[in-house]
Amino acid sequence: MSSRPSIVGPDAGPEQPFPVMMEGPVISGFGRGSRELGIPTANLPVDAEATPWIADCISGVYFGWAVLEAARPGEAAAAEAKGTLGDNSKIVSKLPAAKDDDQSSAVAGLYPMVMSIGFNPFYQNTKRTAEVHILHPFAHDFYGAHLRLAILGYIRPEKDYASLDALVADIQFDCVVARQSLARPGWTPAGHSTALAGAETKDSGSVADAQTGTLVLPWLLGQS
Repeated sequence: MSSRPSIVGPDAGPEQPFPVMMEGPVISGFGRGSRELGIPTANLPVDAEATPWIADCISGVYFGWAVLEAARPGEAAAAEAKGTLGDNSKIVSKLPAAKDDDQSSAVAGLYPMVMSIGFNPFYQNTKRTAEVHILHPFAHDFYGAHLRLAILGYIRPEKDYASLDALVADIQFDCVVARQSLARPGWTPAGHSTALAGAETKDSGSVADAQTGTLVLPWLLGQS
């Protein structure tokens, strides 16, 4: 059991400088998320032109909401060619379909997420990365798809670990923190159910009583 709090941020909603917006094509990364950690990640280009704020942000773990869209022709290949991260050998243009009985199917493509921005000291990365773990089980990869993020809060700084198991345990608790923190009206997009966060109650283990979100995020949801 982690000694860290399972909820971060005030109930009223994100505080400055959040929300922070980020978007781009899902590109190939190091391939460690699924293979070594059992925690698949979607990698976004770390581009100073597209996200000028990222150069000065604190490295660490963040959380918020993600929207998946269909691939934009040539976007992922251009990002890979620019050298922002990885190679272009695994790019495909196929989005996963949500199951009819899935909670998130009520809002197509809107998912809770937790993400790491930094160098991942455990792996001693020399290049800064933005790795997004969408809190939803997908049947297959979605390299090339366009991903929009509303980063709402900061969970913890990045750190080194004595073992892979310790790293995985901390990431798994980050996921709990993200779900619990997002499952509040002030942290859920306006008009949508807090059940989308998939948070569970401590007593019953069932999905927390749903309420309607009040957080206004028109850019994330593609609204004018």
